[in-house]
Amino acid sequence: MAAAEPSSGVRLDKWLWAARFFKTRSLAAEVVDKGRVWVNGILAKPAREIRAGDRIELRDGALTRTFVVAAVSAVRGPAPVAQTLYAETPESIAAREAYVAARKLAPEPAAAFESGRPTKRDRRQLADWNRWSASVDPD
Repeated sequence: MAAAEPSSGVRLDKWLWAARFFKTRSLAAEVVDKGRVWVNGILAKPAREIRAGDRIELRDGALTRTFVVAAVSAVRGPAPVAQTLYAETPESIAAREAYVAARKLAPEPAAAFESGRPTKRDRRQLADWNRWSASVDPD
């Protein structure tokens, strides 16, 4: 019986976790299962084997980031080591910077709320204001 040859690739979900795109491997697998990751232009599954030179497209909301795999690793290491596992394409960097600039010009509407839910005191003041409003005419 011949011994199995060691593979030069690693699972996609494991690589995404090792490259620090996701905090846990299960989160990486969940995103891949949702259809947000393509490898070499093909929709991927978590068990897809990744090799150096593969092109990965990762959709994150409205932004699609593209990376080229520089090295494979199944071990999660420090962030500086993880950054050597991939290289982001210049087109992806330009698209990300344009997206960030657009977000700065048009901030999220929900960010305008500073205090969140009104307190009991706020609700009482609002009720008093509504009670004594000029628009309410008892005639």
